[in-house]
Amino acid sequence: MTGWLAAMVTLAVAARQAGKVLHVFQIMEIRSLLGVVLFVPMIAAAGGVRVMRTQHLRGHLARNAVHYVAQFLWFLAITMIPIAEVVAIEFTGPVWVALLAVVALGEKMTAARVAAVALGVVGVAIIVRPGLDHVDVGQVVALLAAMGFAGSIILVKSLTRTESVVSIIFWMLVIQSVIGAVPAAIVWQNPPLAIWPWLVVIAICGTYSHFCMTHALRHADATTVVPLDFLRVPLTALAAWLVFSERFDVFTVVGAAVILAGNLLNLKRGASTSSQPLTRPHPSTRTTPLRRDSSRTGGQS
Repeated sequence: MTGWLAAMVTLAVAARQAGKVLHVFQIMEIRSLLGVVLFVPMIAAAGGVRVMRTQHLRGHLARNAVHYVAQFLWFLAITMIPIAEVVAIEFTGPVWVALLAVVALGEKMTAARVAAVALGVVGVAIIVRPGLDHVDVGQVVALLAAMGFAGSIILVKSLTRTESVVSIIFWMLVIQSVIGAVPAAIVWQNPPLAIWPWLVVIAICGTYSHFCMTHALRHADATTVVPLDFLRVPLTALAAWLVFSERFDVFTVVGAAVILAGNLLNLKRGASTSSQPLTRPHPSTRTTPLRRDSSRTGGQS
C-alpha cells in the first residue's frame, strides 16, 4: 500500500510538472509508449507476447476508449486545479461504479449504495461549493474523469473473467498508444531534456502502481485498504504545497472525508452481506469463481 500511495502522489506531481511544458495528449502518448517498454519484464515473466493473445479484442477496445478519455480528463484536471482537489473528487469513483453496476450489470441498489451515492454527492458539493462563488471548470473535468474511470471499471469487470491482469495492462498500453498517436502527433513538440525524467516517472508510476494496489488487496481487506488510500488527499496536498506552493483547502479534506464515509459504508455493508451463508447458489457460481462486488472497487486502472 505504501508503494501505491507513493506512486500515485508522485504521478500527480510529475503530471503537473510535465503539463507546464507539454500538451496532455503528448504526455499520455509518451506514457503509454514508455509503459510498453517498462512492462516487458512482466510480459516475459507471464510467458511472453504469445500469452497476451486475446479472444476479446472488442472488449479491450471499448474499455480502453473509455479509459483513455477518463485518463485525459484526469491529466487535464491536474493542470487546472489544485492536485488535492483532483484526488478528493476522484474518490467519488466507487459511487459512480455503484450506479453503473445497477444500470449495466443489473446489480441491486441497496440502502448502503443509496447512502454511498448521497454522501458522495454531498462530499462533492462541499469541495466544489456551487453557488458560493463559482464552479471551476477544472472541478467539472475532474468529476467527469471519475465517472469515466467508473465506466472503465464496469467494462474491465467482464474482461477479468478470462484475461489476466498482465494481459489487461498490456492491451491497455498497446491500444492507448494507438488511440493517442494522432492527437499526440498534432500537438507534438520535442520534449526538453529537463522534462524527460518527469515523463519516465509518469510511465513508471502509471504502469506499476496497480500492481501495488493488487498486492495490497491480497494481503488486507478492502475495508483496511480504502481508508489507507484516503491518505492520498493530505499527502498530495502536502506534496503540492512543498513543490508548487499550493494553498491547503480544508473544504477539500472535509468533502473527501464525507465521500470516504459513503465508500466505507458500502464496503462494510457488502462485507457483512457476503459473510452470511448462502441458501441458494447463484447460477454464475457454476462456471466462474467468486469475484468482488464491482461497486466496492475504484480508482484508476
